[in-house]
Amino acid sequence: MSAAPRRALLAGLRWTSLRLRLVVVFALVALTAAVSASAIAYWLNREAVLTRTQDAALNDFRQEMQNRAATLPIRPTQSELQAAAAQMAASSGPGYSVLLVDQRAAGKPIVGNSDIDAFTLEDVPQELQDAVNRRQKVTDANDYAYHLYWLRISPKDKPFLVAGTKVIGGGPTGYMLTSLEQERADLNSLAWSLAIATALALLGSALLAQAAATTVLKPVQRLGDAARQLGEGKLDTRLRVSGTDELADLSRTFNRTAESLEKKVADMSAREESSRRFVADMSHELRTPLTAITAVAEVLEDEADNLDPMIAPAVHLVVSETRRLNDLVENLMEVTRFDAGTARLVLDDVDVADQVTACIDARAWLDAVDLDAERGIMARLDPRRLDVILANLIGNALKHGGSPVRVSVRPVDHELVIEVRDHGPGIPEDVLPHVFDRFYKASASRPRSEGSGLGLSIAMENAHIHGGDITASNSEEGGAVFVLRLPLDVSQAADEGEDDGLREGEECEEQ
Repeated sequence: MSAAPRRALLAGLRWTSLRLRLVVVFALVALTAAVSASAIAYWLNREAVLTRTQDAALNDFRQEMQNRAATLPIRPTQSELQAAAAQMAASSGPGYSVLLVDQRAAGKPIVGNSDIDAFTLEDVPQELQDAVNRRQKVTDANDYAYHLYWLRISPKDKPFLVAGTKVIGGGPTGYMLTSLEQERADLNSLAWSLAIATALALLGSALLAQAAATTVLKPVQRLGDAARQLGEGKLDTRLRVSGTDELADLSRTFNRTAESLEKKVADMSAREESSRRFVADMSHELRTPLTAITAVAEVLEDEADNLDPMIAPAVHLVVSETRRLNDLVENLMEVTRFDAGTARLVLDDVDVADQVTACIDARAWLDAVDLDAERGIMARLDPRRLDVILANLIGNALKHGGSPVRVSVRPVDHELVIEVRDHGPGIPEDVLPHVFDRFYKASASRPRSEGSGLGLSIAMENAHIHGGDITASNSEEGGAVFVLRLPLDVSQAADEGEDDGLREGEECEEQ
């Protein structure tokens, strides 16, 4: 079995599966109905069978007591009782025993058994004997002093019907015992038949539930698949609509929703592409005049000492703002490349300690940075982008945290971990979630600070394109801590994440 059918089967068997729940509910309903019907049918048939057998046996016993026991002499001998009991039992068929009790004299009972091995006076429950011998008052509502009583007993787990009565007008007391084994066998057969019928009903209900679930859930499954495809970005997904039921209405609603979503996403994509193109074009167009302005500003800066003291501060301001504008344009172009998905890695094997040292030295930060990095830690990554990440992290720490800034480099498993720690006041807790947001500045009172608000965002994008990440937190000893994690061999991550733009490419335009 292939993976896809196996997953579908396992999905259908999950306890959370709607199909399974429908089958279970159908089965429980059918089981409850079948068991209830079977129990009622069994109980009704049991009462009917037992009542019919019981009435027949009691009527025969009553008739025999009138025909035979009542004709015995006033003081019958044991042999006469024995003969009468045998005749009564023989006339009622097999499995039928009779016991006659009388008194030869006061306090001297005599007993006649049809089968002394099958039925004796000890087999008659005492409560039945007491009820039979209890004389009742004769009234308008009660014509006789003695009545016929019966019990169902199960000695040695065998069912019997035992009954007793006295001869009206004087005579022996008679007890009858008849087996209900045949009736129990018939009822057991009935119970088995009902159990089989219940099992067949349960199986049939499960099959019907499966068929009903398939009929109902197939459109739901198609809707789920379509929603999944829509969530994966396939906005042209539509459902085939047939019928006029609620599921058909749901499919139509889904199609209208998907169509509206596709249109809105297309409009948003067009606007986003237009905005991205505008920023890219604007940044590109600004580079040429900025280059000229920068050159002029540098000339003015060189001559600032020879200018009028009233003009020199303005010259320094122009130079500073020109450089800031130039950095902002370069950052905007870099962000545009990330947004457009055109940023590529140019991988090389580098000694990380040398790379970090070169980054610090190029910016004259050697006196303000404490570097803890052993030589020989080799990594395959894009050195230019690593330089951008480090410059932004260390520069941010020096600007907002103050020196000394400690940079530590260590390999952990298959990752390169670079930690940048400052000794400043730390990052406010409400700012931490936003430090990598574009154009975010922690202090609203400094909207024209030297930074562009894009440095940390660009650092994060460069970490992501390597398959890494940057986290920001506050140290318990004070100060902010930025931790950069990159794969030691980015080319492996590039092969695995090629669809995400994480791959080697030609070097893009320098920032």
